[in-house]
Amino acid sequence: MNRIEGVLFRSMLVSGANNLKNERDIVDRLNVFPVPDGDTGTNMSLTMNSAITELESVASNELGEISKAVARGSLMGARGNSGVILSQILRGFAQGIEGKDYLQVKDFAVALDSARKVAYKAVIKPVEGTILTVCRETAEAALEMKDMENMEDFLVKLLEATRRSLANTPELLKALKEANVVDSGGRGFLSILEGMVKAYQGNPINADGSTETKQDFEEMMKQDIHAFSGEIKFGYCTEFFLRTYEVDADTFRREIEDMGDSMVVVGDEGIIKIHIHTNDPGVVLQKASAHGALDRIKIENMRLQQEAVLAKRREEMEEDPLAYGIISVAVGKGLADMMRDMNVTTIIEGGQTMNPSTEDFVKAIDKINSDTIFVFPNNSNIIMAANQAKEISDKNVIVIPTKDIPSALVGLMAIDVAATPEENEQNILDAISCVTSAEITYAVRDTTSGDKQIKEGEVIGISGKEILANGAEIEEVTLETIDSLSEDAEIITLFYGEDVTEEQATALMEHVAEKYPDVDVEIYEGGQPLYYYFISVE
Repeated sequence: MNRIEGVLFRSMLVSGANNLKNERDIVDRLNVFPVPDGDTGTNMSLTMNSAITELESVASNELGEISKAVARGSLMGARGNSGVILSQILRGFAQGIEGKDYLQVKDFAVALDSARKVAYKAVIKPVEGTILTVCRETAEAALEMKDMENMEDFLVKLLEATRRSLANTPELLKALKEANVVDSGGRGFLSILEGMVKAYQGNPINADGSTETKQDFEEMMKQDIHAFSGEIKFGYCTEFFLRTYEVDADTFRREIEDMGDSMVVVGDEGIIKIHIHTNDPGVVLQKASAHGALDRIKIENMRLQQEAVLAKRREEMEEDPLAYGIISVAVGKGLADMMRDMNVTTIIEGGQTMNPSTEDFVKAIDKINSDTIFVFPNNSNIIMAANQAKEISDKNVIVIPTKDIPSALVGLMAIDVAATPEENEQNILDAISCVTSAEITYAVRDTTSGDKQIKEGEVIGISGKEILANGAEIEEVTLETIDSLSEDAEIITLFYGEDVTEEQATALMEHVAEKYPDVDVEIYEGGQPLYYYFISVE
């Protein structure tokens, strides 16, 4: 059998929905962003279930009627960003098979391409590495194989293309790679397609949560998957229907496109579905109500949910003892994120003008589920408080006497979970001894250093307690400071602060690289206050 008729297509859709339902916990676990519409598996499954409920109300087995019912039901039941996009994939597929009595390979391929077009049109700023990419690359593969005659061979090869596309999503989206996951929406898309292919092969999936799925989920739970802990720019997930004939989806999308992100606005037959992340849900609703009646309004505070999910993740992580706990002092989002990527357990906010107390260290030590704790004070004024906490604690606390951030970052890279505490301490100290560091900041008062007369407000370059350079321009002082440290350098790393733009930092990096062509030069956003740059020379 090399074609799909109405009865079989109905079975394929139900099997796809069941497979997604069985695997929704796995898909949810892949979420990078712990926000309401980040429950991708649940939202896609509920969207698909709504489509199947609508399908069950249609007695006809005519392909066009089946697809229209699925498109209509999925739109009405669409949950979250992923659910709305899925509804548009189904809508596009329905448009692609309109007027067909049955589907052959070419028809299926053309319908997938129609699904791709409609889905991309619905999203104002498509992001690659998401369900959109997986849908697009699946459609492209289908078109390349459209001349195949055997439907089963086509569908099997199509699944292989979908799996390849999904596996590549971390290479397209940095957040996925950092979290060690593939895209959750793309994984949900694969679940649906797998279920459909199983039904075509005569083995439709029942919604019973198979043993294989449960085993997969248990394996997933063991993986090192990180939750998104960064700042949420737009805090309210806002969803609703607008019932109107006065305005179409494209026009209303333009009215609110500057009010948030993750926006999907789609419409069909006098009803528009709106999904947006915004800081002003009331204003969005007010704009919509000027055109018609609002229905099924849902507003959720994503920042509160993020806090709850992160707290839960921390509890899960604390259940099993860590080989080593690591505490590091830092201020600046970029620096804190880098340290977390290096397996720092706890960041204590502090620095030159905000020294953490002994109690701050004691509390942090007590909360970490590990018998051995490494502490990186990262400032000479903080080392004593860290050592006092060591004396108070019953745990094996090892204070690494780091006096600056660059030394801490190099030391963190030297930690080996398989080594003994003593071996690690020595490895860290050896690594730090190879680093020379400096800081670019400004003078808070007039002073004299050697033969240098320094005025309040001037930019200064400091290494240890020595002022290496001073002047009016940040770049000039930074270059002069690097000149003083660069003998025998192999790597120069710059961490730029909150008062330096990425463009300025990049320009400085290019000047340094040009001056020292045999040295590797790197820049990172540190986000630290007060200090224009932290400099590491190895």
